[in-house]
Amino acid sequence: MIVYDTRFNSNEWFILGGLVLGFTVIYFLPKRFSKKHAVVYFMCGVFSGFFFDHSLSVEPRSFYDVNDTSKYEFMDFLSYFSYGSISYLFFYFYDRLYIHTSAGIAVYVLGWSLLSVGIEWLAVLVGVFHYQLGYKLAYSFPIYLIVQTCWVAFFCRYRKISEA
Repeated sequence: MIVYDTRFNSNEWFILGGLVLGFTVIYFLPKRFSKKHAVVYFMCGVFSGFFFDHSLSVEPRSFYDVNDTSKYEFMDFLSYFSYGSISYLFFYFYDRLYIHTSAGIAVYVLGWSLLSVGIEWLAVLVGVFHYQLGYKLAYSFPIYLIVQTCWVAFFCRYRKISEA
């Protein structure tokens, strides 16, 4: 087990600040979705974060550690809810902006992927992520592109099913 830090400091504050900010923004935005749909859109981020963190940061090839140690901790669990706020906002603004052209979708996904890399860069600076085995921030960009493209496809399909 690798220990990066033993104190409550910037990485924990970053996660807690992200949670408070995300939940506050969601709370004050005008409601666009039913509670059921809002939970589904929120959970897309929680699931995606959990899936990729546990695919890329587990032995035998752990490309990064999350937070203070290489062991799973409570703050790691809390961080997934920050991903939930981000996914909810992704779906919210996608629906609000009424994007339907291929070019519009590409620009939207590209913009959100760049924003996601920016947020991850900040998380690296404060010690939320610790890259290893040659992993670089740039490797996350295609993952965000794929995940957020899948979110758009899911949103379109889920809306059609819900309206039927």
